[in-house]
Amino acid sequence: MNGQPTHAKDRIGTGPWYNVSLTLVASTASELHTRTGDAAVFLDERGQRINGLWTDSPTPNQHDVLTGSNADGTVATGLTCSDWTSDSASVAAQVGHADGLGPNQNTAGALASWNAAHTAQNCADTAPRGGAGRFYCFAQ
Repeated sequence: MNGQPTHAKDRIGTGPWYNVSLTLVASTASELHTRTGDAAVFLDERGQRINGLWTDSPTPNQHDVLTGSNADGTVATGLTCSDWTSDSASVAAQVGHADGLGPNQNTAGALASWNAAHTAQNCADTAPRGGAGRFYCFAQ
């Protein structure tokens, strides 16, 4: 809008939010942005768990989800694959972990974040560190 970034938190409504299986993900925006990933809650469009680092998960790991957001739901400037228009190896994106897990099932700090776990350095190929190029969609 007017050349300014549009923050995810400003365009997803006020909640509550449910997953495809109608399980409550969060009641408020504050709760949503402080929630951690959870393989049993953050599901794909078919209601299936996203391959991750959880015990007995199928391979390959695909828990990285493209968000372009900081943990508070504001845009991560310069980390949106050029506003989701680029598949360049020299452009980056912010990703979250759908399962809330890092290496060795670490749940500490940013590794547990569903929307801001780390940066994917390559928009041409999000798979090397556990991605599948997934996005989350929100509807109320």
